Amino acid sequence: MAGIEQIGALSDAQIADRLAIAQAVRQKNPAEKVVHLASKLFQLLPAGAEDEFIFPAFPVATRARIFGGQVIAQALAAATLTVEGVKQAHSLHAYFLRGGDETKPLHFRVHRDFDGRTFSNRRVVVRQDGKVIFNLTASFHAPEEGPEYQAVMPDILPPEDCMDFIEHLAMDPNVDEDDLIRSARMRPFEMRTHRPVSTQTGGSAHYQWYRMAAPIADDRNLHRNFLAFMSDMGLLTSSLLPHGLTWSTPGLFSTSLDHAMWFHDDVHLDQWVVFVMDSDWTGAARGINRGRVFTRDGKLIASVVQEGLLRLTPQA
Repeated sequence: MAGIEQIGALSDAQIADRLAIAQAVRQKNPAEKVVHLASKLFQLLPAGAEDEFIFPAFPVATRARIFGGQVIAQALAAATLTVEGVKQAHSLHAYFLRGGDETKPLHFRVHRDFDGRTFSNRRVVVRQDGKVIFNLTASFHAPEEGPEYQAVMPDILPPEDCMDFIEHLAMDPNVDEDDLIRSARMRPFEMRTHRPVSTQTGGSAHYQWYRMAAPIADDRNLHRNFLAFMSDMGLLTSSLLPHGLTWSTPGLFSTSLDHAMWFHDDVHLDQWVVFVMDSDWTGAARGINRGRVFTRDGKLIASVVQEGLLRLTPQA
């Protein structure tokens, strides 16, 4: 278990037992099956009217609210279905308005706000039970040549020297067994994480490596959709770390409020990419979170900014 540091009150034996449970669950759910099911998230069905789509309900809820990254990626997929030619998504801006329910269908209405020679703009409104739960604006750009510059990837550990995400969860005494099992069962990505040994130092920087757990089709839009899905994983943690908090801290309610993302280059998630994250500010029950996605050889392929809600109720 490379890179593990004791971060909670669990004994080594308890951690080993929890990890064995999670690994057994993971082995019962072949990566190919999990990735195949995750790919179906982006197979939206026509809703009977032009530029309207439906994603059917799940038979059973797997979590209290629909994962925000899922709705971001599905709305991007819906927008992409209405854009013709060689234009690719280069940016998106979204707001989370209401929590969604996995056991109810999602309705996507795409508005074709603009189509030009090199740019197109789409606005997507997502409804559930007739109420708007999410909206997204996406811009698409035809390939062009221009001056090039990018920030340098920071000096970080390779994925092989970072902690498997399931190991990290197994060490957290606030993560109950149900959440641990769900995480082991549902992840379409291999995930390896590096966070500060102590969350009391005031630092917000951390990073996670991602790679698809099984190969996916060589489809640029599908890889973009999965990167959008991934972009909501771990980002909000950035504004929790300076306060010694995690998403599992008792009394903490945290959720994404808005999300902005820029795609700089083609995405190939069959290879390792690293999501390097930090936070500029927390206050007024909110926090700003920033992320940059690099390929293993240091190419910057995406940038992300998100504001999250952080409400902490003191425990008796």
